[in-house]
Amino acid sequence: MRDRGAIVGVGATPQGKLPGSTALSLAVGAFQRALDDSGLRKDQIDGLLTFSGQTAPEGQQNYLRVGETLGINPRWTGTMYMGGSTAGALVQQAVLAIEAGMATHVACVYGDAAATGGGVFNRAQGWGDSSAIWGFMSAAANSAITAARHMALYGTTSRQLGEIAVACRHHASLNPDAVMRKPITLEDHQASRWIVEPLHLLDCCLVSDGGVCIIVSSAERARDLKQPPVLISGMGQGYTTQILEREDWWYAPHQKAAVQDAYRMAGVGPRDIDVAQLYDNFTPSVLLWLEHGGFCEPGEAGAFVEGGRIRLGGELPVNTAGGNLSESFMEGWLHIVEGVRQMRGQCGPRQVRGAETCLVTGRGMTLNCANAMVLREG
Repeated sequence: MRDRGAIVGVGATPQGKLPGSTALSLAVGAFQRALDDSGLRKDQIDGLLTFSGQTAPEGQQNYLRVGETLGINPRWTGTMYMGGSTAGALVQQAVLAIEAGMATHVACVYGDAAATGGGVFNRAQGWGDSSAIWGFMSAAANSAITAARHMALYGTTSRQLGEIAVACRHHASLNPDAVMRKPITLEDHQASRWIVEPLHLLDCCLVSDGGVCIIVSSAERARDLKQPPVLISGMGQGYTTQILEREDWWYAPHQKAAVQDAYRMAGVGPRDIDVAQLYDNFTPSVLLWLEHGGFCEPGEAGAFVEGGRIRLGGELPVNTAGGNLSESFMEGWLHIVEGVRQMRGQCGPRQVRGAETCLVTGRGMTLNCANAMVLREG
């Protein structure tokens, strides 16, 4: 499957607070932008995959409603919900469908109005009578437990988490489409209020309205389209259901396998990665992905991010558009878009010079769904 699939079109709506927009209208706007980017006609899209986001009423954002609104009748379709893991999973599903001859050009579509529509981050969360009654009331609590355990095991510090937030904001300051562009310092990070200790406000992702669309085709067909093809060189996924039975579920072998399988398929290793778009719902996630990706050993990620190593110009530029922390919270969809644009050389002042390979990761739900892709210029 190495280099068999390609991303041929990407599109994103404006991001942030967009009163009057709906998840569906934002999904449609993103689709049109991706279609224009690819140079394809609407009637050439014969595959449609959707993710319902946080706010769309049941059925509003599934493939039937989106397809009806777009005016397309796909041969192959479906809807999936795996939180921040969904974007990568859908792109990988699209590659498999194309390889199997079930579709020719597949649009993966996302829209959400979480900032103005009242998403899951605006209300208490929990699993019925299990977690909520113990005060486990938000996605931040999940990552706070993970961060606290990493700190206890390895001596990781809050200032090291702050290095990630500062790097992402620096990159967002170079991105005219980012929601949060004002640079921040480590002192700003440390002074920001607690959300769930040890996580400060600036350790947490944004809540955003927006839409994103990614169009996938075969590598062969991609060469005849408008944009330089970006090849999906490697893919991998991993899942666990034993999250209450391990104190380090984020290190479970199948989680690491997501990256290792992607490397193996692509025929590369961590030293071959020029730029990385690592899922960052909260700053600790970046630490874990650096370790999963083999850029450092378990427990060493805190030290790894110090000294500008993950900033533009550093050893491994990470989340070069700003990520979920500063660009916009699109549950990992914009990480893929930025990876594509880096491979095309279209990122202007935030372009990583000479970048030929990009690792993109996603993680969703209770940190138990993971996937990874290696992208490379075609």
